[in-house]
Amino acid sequence: MTPIANGRTCRYVDLVGLWCALGYAALAFLAQRPGDPDLPAFFLFVAWTSLPVFGLYLYFNRRDQSFPLGSLILWAVVFRLCGLLGGPFYEDDFYRYLWDGYCFATTGTPYGAVPEAFFSAPGVPAIFHGILDRINSPELPTIYAPVTQVVFLLGYWLKPGSVAALQAILIVVDLATIALLLRLAPAGNAMLYAWCPLVVKEIAFTAHPDGLGVCLLLAAIVLSRNHRWRSTAVCLGMAVGAKIFALVLVPLVLVGAGFGHWILFIVTLGALYMPFALQGGTDFESLLVFAREWEFNSAAYGVIATVLQPFESKLVLGLLCGVFWGRYYFRYARTGAREVPRGDWLYGVLLAASPVINPWYLLWLLPFAAMAPSVSAWTASVVVLLGYVTGLNLIDGDLQPYQQPVWVRPLEFGLILLALAYDLFRRRSPDLGDRTDN
Repeated sequence: MTPIANGRTCRYVDLVGLWCALGYAALAFLAQRPGDPDLPAFFLFVAWTSLPVFGLYLYFNRRDQSFPLGSLILWAVVFRLCGLLGGPFYEDDFYRYLWDGYCFATTGTPYGAVPEAFFSAPGVPAIFHGILDRINSPELPTIYAPVTQVVFLLGYWLKPGSVAALQAILIVVDLATIALLLRLAPAGNAMLYAWCPLVVKEIAFTAHPDGLGVCLLLAAIVLSRNHRWRSTAVCLGMAVGAKIFALVLVPLVLVGAGFGHWILFIVTLGALYMPFALQGGTDFESLLVFAREWEFNSAAYGVIATVLQPFESKLVLGLLCGVFWGRYYFRYARTGAREVPRGDWLYGVLLAASPVINPWYLLWLLPFAAMAPSVSAWTASVVVLLGYVTGLNLIDGDLQPYQQPVWVRPLEFGLILLALAYDLFRRRSPDLGDRTDN
């Protein structure tokens, strides 16, 4: 039986929580000022709020004590309220969310017409003209999937043109994710996710909707472990309907289900897309443009694309990802699917091969990294924020807005590779693994 944390230990936890809360409050203050926070200040607060959390995890892990659940939830809520008060920075994606919510509410669909078609359109409220002027890639229709669009619509109904409404909704969803994670991992492990600076920044401050798909995916995993296959299939359909990333784990979660449950998954996904397809548009058009043309902060793709053409690079990396996924699937199926799938491995490989690695993409990986903590995954949760070091945020006239200085990727992925090497060394050293694994 795991010992319960004593009063002194609980005070230590609350002291770390207060320390991190001060960092998030200061970051919220900077976010409210004109312009985005300076990058050095941002990374100072990332260190301020991440290093004590890692230390706290190691403290409890080595003493085999249960983490105080009340403190975990209390400070997780406090950190996210700081994000709600601070608002987005280094980002403009939320303008698209707000516009999609308006289009969905007023026309019945967010798909089809591109934002630039409304630049001179009469009848658009003044607040949305201001939003239109700030939308990224206004020549393209929206790339966001149907379930995510429902959240945008709900935000519009709560308060048109308000990013705070979207932040509040997604914070509630993220707290549900933490509750689900507590069904799958000890509280000390769940703390790594609940108190993670990347999670707080990308969901609470910036309102990235990936957390919605992650929550639905975890709900499906929890339901599958109780053999509630119908509910599992519906949740998986909704998760993929929130973002296609969820498709990576669908066959693994449904490995013990029947054929009828696969049909239910497909029907659920089809029902989400059909109303919009009948009106003439979905997110597929922009997804294809994204897959064909966009590159940012890539790892393996950035290296291979220096010697191969973009299509050939994507083909090679896609085949390698498929081989890795297939080997893992058959090994997982042979075990009887008794464990939660290693989403940290599968999403890690996917991201390593992807032409685009935005920091918020790690939201898909981190819940699984909390269930099976590794140095590499949690190192990545910090250093991937170097993706914000671009010409736009540096205000550097020698760089294009989304161009990175030459030192960023070697530093970012070099640190992750070093951490991965340590993880591999630890796995091959049983004595070291016994001392540090949870």
